[in-house]
Amino acid sequence: MPLPTDTFLPFALPDLGDEEAAAVLDCLRSGWITSGPVSRQFEQDFAAYLDSDVHAIAVNSATAGLHLALEALGIGPGDEVIVPTMTFTATAEVVRYLGADAVIVDVDPQTLCLQAEAIAAAITPNTRAVIPVHYGGLACDIDAIVTLARRHGLRVIEDAAHAFPATLRGRLVGTLASDATVFSFYANKTITTGEGGMVVCRDADVARRVRVMRLHGISEDAFDRFVSRRPAWFYQVVAPGFKYNLTDIAAAIGRAQLRKIDRFLARRQQLARGYAQGLAGLPLVLAPDAPAGSQHAWHLYPVRLTPEAPLSRERLIERLSEHGIGTSVHYIPLHRQPYWRDRYQLDPAQFPHAEASYHAQLTLPLYTRMTDADQARVIATLKELLC
Repeated sequence: MPLPTDTFLPFALPDLGDEEAAAVLDCLRSGWITSGPVSRQFEQDFAAYLDSDVHAIAVNSATAGLHLALEALGIGPGDEVIVPTMTFTATAEVVRYLGADAVIVDVDPQTLCLQAEAIAAAITPNTRAVIPVHYGGLACDIDAIVTLARRHGLRVIEDAAHAFPATLRGRLVGTLASDATVFSFYANKTITTGEGGMVVCRDADVARRVRVMRLHGISEDAFDRFVSRRPAWFYQVVAPGFKYNLTDIAAAIGRAQLRKIDRFLARRQQLARGYAQGLAGLPLVLAPDAPAGSQHAWHLYPVRLTPEAPLSRERLIERLSEHGIGTSVHYIPLHRQPYWRDRYQLDPAQFPHAEASYHAQLTLPLYTRMTDADQARVIATLKELLC
């Protein structure tokens, strides 16, 4: 019988409060609501949090950021970019935006991250770049990937949509040795601006190109032109750019969220420990923690059913929903999506690790507004259904 519940527990929920509301109101009252001083300050705040000499460029989505990063690094028609199959389609679709081809490969069976060995096996004379995904908030071994990439003259763009503020061997993602890192501030991420993202890189030329292409390929910053006390109407379009800027309204939310990130992370870590302890002994493979010296961002808590489980993945999701508990699946692998499957004639047999994970996996609720009682309810329900 279902456990008693008065409310549906969602899979994810943003943690927004009075600070975000006040920041937005201040922005509205200022009269500057598109990209302007708040967006610029958000970029500076984010770079300062990373505590590194990086350039941070705010954009309206991580998808936009990945597109801009690839474009700035010169990816174009005839090029190949290696991406993992266990990711959202955005990671691969940005490659197609530029007329290049995505080379989709399998992932590590435990972490579901891309490994250097899989990249090495997929390199061809046309390979120009690789986009590793920090799956669920667990950092890939970027050191090994960058070492391999440099040996073959490849660029590395980290898809860090899940990974703020993850660390690898004590270094924050965003400060590693890749060519660019792209974060997401979508509604369910570790901090949110509603929609939004950030491109981070060290190369000033790459940063300059991203900034120009972010807003129509215009050579002069719109904010600088519009606040100038002298006539500043003249500008030049130097490339066919995009409309990828982040508004000050969104950036105001982001600045307030960024001030809370350490508290948010502590709560996510606490919830992850709660699952690890509470679900021990069930027919589940639990989400792996980061190795010693690294830090998991715990954006997601995916689990996988073992062969001993009394329910299929699909049936377990249905039963949890009947008990008022929301879940998700991360992800339906790219090789199973019609566009990627048909374009590259992909066969599930090419992706044994992702296939095994996909058929057994579901993602449990994990977000900072989740109470201990909420988590206890999830754990108790899983015990009832799986024991």
